[in-house]
Amino acid sequence: MRCLLTRLGWALGALASGACSSSGSPAADSHIAIDAGSDEIDPLPVFSQAELNALHDLAPDPLPAPSPDVSNAFADNPAAAAFGQKLFFDASFSGPLLDTDNDGNPGSLGTPGQTGRVACAGCHLPTGGFSDTRSGQLQISLGAGWGRRRAPSLLDVGQAKLLMWDGRRDALYDQVFGPLESVVEMNSSRLFMAEQIFKEHRPQYESLFGPLPPLNDASQFPPLSASQTGCQPQNSASPAPVCDGPFHGSPGDHAEYDGMTAANQTAVTRIVVNVGKAIGAFERLLTCGPTPFDAWMHGGSPVAPAAQRGAALFVGKAGCVPCHSGPFMSDQKFHNVGLQPELVQQAFVDSDDSGAYVGLAKAIADPLSTLGPFSDGSDGRLPPAVMPSMTGAFRTPGLRCVSGRPSFMHTGQVGTLAGAVSFFNGGGSFTGYPGTNEIHPLSLSVHDEADLVAFLESLRGPGPDVRYLASP
Repeated sequence: MRCLLTRLGWALGALASGACSSSGSPAADSHIAIDAGSDEIDPLPVFSQAELNALHDLAPDPLPAPSPDVSNAFADNPAAAAFGQKLFFDASFSGPLLDTDNDGNPGSLGTPGQTGRVACAGCHLPTGGFSDTRSGQLQISLGAGWGRRRAPSLLDVGQAKLLMWDGRRDALYDQVFGPLESVVEMNSSRLFMAEQIFKEHRPQYESLFGPLPPLNDASQFPPLSASQTGCQPQNSASPAPVCDGPFHGSPGDHAEYDGMTAANQTAVTRIVVNVGKAIGAFERLLTCGPTPFDAWMHGGSPVAPAAQRGAALFVGKAGCVPCHSGPFMSDQKFHNVGLQPELVQQAFVDSDDSGAYVGLAKAIADPLSTLGPFSDGSDGRLPPAVMPSMTGAFRTPGLRCVSGRPSFMHTGQVGTLAGAVSFFNGGGSFTGYPGTNEIHPLSLSVHDEADLVAFLESLRGPGPDVRYLASP
C-alpha cells in the first residue's frame, strides 16, 4: 500500500494548483482518492474536492488566536492575565456551602457552613480540560448547591462572544457575576468580593486598574464576613438555583449593598468588573491546541482509517459543518436540537427550559453588558432582539478536545461521545424542550457512528501550557 502521506500531499497539492472546474472554482463533483482502501476490513475514504476544502476550513495553520475583545481593554495584557490566573484559583471570595451533598467526599468542596471553598477552578478543573470532572455523576455541578446545567469546558472560550449555554452573558468580564452571586455556585456577593480584593489583592489590583476606594471605611462600605455574604435560602439542605430567601451584598438585598450611595455601589461593581476583565484575560490563554487531525491535514502523520472515514462523514453525509463550522467547530450560535428532558443527578428534571429565548433577553437588558457603561467598547455581538426561533435553543459547543469532556448536552445527560453521536443520528425529539427541533434523522449506520466518534477523538490537542494549570 502506498504511503498515505504521499497521497494526501498530492491531494492538497492539487487543491493548491487549482483542481477546478472550467469556471475556476473547485469542482464539487470531482473526487480525489487519498487512499483507495484496498483493505476491505478497514477501508480509507475517497474525498471530493469540496470535502477537502471543508476539512481545510476546519484546520487552518496556525490556529487563530482569539480576536480582539473591544469590551475589555485588558484582554491581552500579560499582567492582567497573571492577576486573573491568581483570582481564578482563589476560593476566598465564596460564601457558605449549603447542600447536604457537600459531605466532604472528593466530589464535594467541603461540608455545609464552610466558607472559602468555591473557586472558578472548582468547577473548571485544569486536570479535566477546564470542565467539571469532580461533581458526582459528571453531569451538573455541585458548588454551594447543585446547579442545573453542566459547567462547559473553558478551552478556547476566548473564541466566543456570547457565553453560557443560553447566551445569558456577552463578555468574559461580566460572566463572573453569575457564579459569584449564584446561591448554588459561590453563594457570595460583589460587595464581599470587593472587600476581599481590598484586603488581599490591593497592590496587584491597583497596579492595573488604579486606586481602590476606601473599602475599609465601614461608614461607606458595610463590612461583610464570609458567613454573612450571599443567600440564606429557605431550604439550605437542597437550595433552589435562584435565591428564595434573604441575601447580602448584591443589588436588591435591602441591606448592605442597597444601603450604600449610588456612587459606592458603582465603585463596588466596577471592582468586580475589573476582576472579570483580569480573569477573562487569563481564560483567553486556555486552548486545546493543535490536534492529530490538524497534523494530518497539513501533511503529517495520518489519523486512523476510522477517523478519516469519520472526517468524510463530518463534512459530508452527517451534515455536521453547518453548526460545527470554522477552526473551533462551532458557529457560536444557538440551536434547538430536540433534547428530551431527563432525570440528571438522580433529582432534577429541567423540563421547561426556554434556553436562549430567555438568556439572550437577559443579556440585552443587563446593565453589565457590552452595551453598558462598564464595557470598554461594543462590537455588536448582542442581537437587537430575540427571535422566537431561540426558544429551547442552546449554544453550539466547539469540538476541539471534545473527547475529554465528562458528559454532553447542556445538562450532561448524555454520558459518552458515542451517545452524543447516536443522539444526533436519531434526530432528537419533537416533544422535548419548548420550541421547534431543528435537526432530523441522519440514517447513519452503527459503523458510521463509530467512525464519527473516531474523528472526534482525533480532535484531542495537548491543552493549555502547564503554567496555566495552577495558581501562579
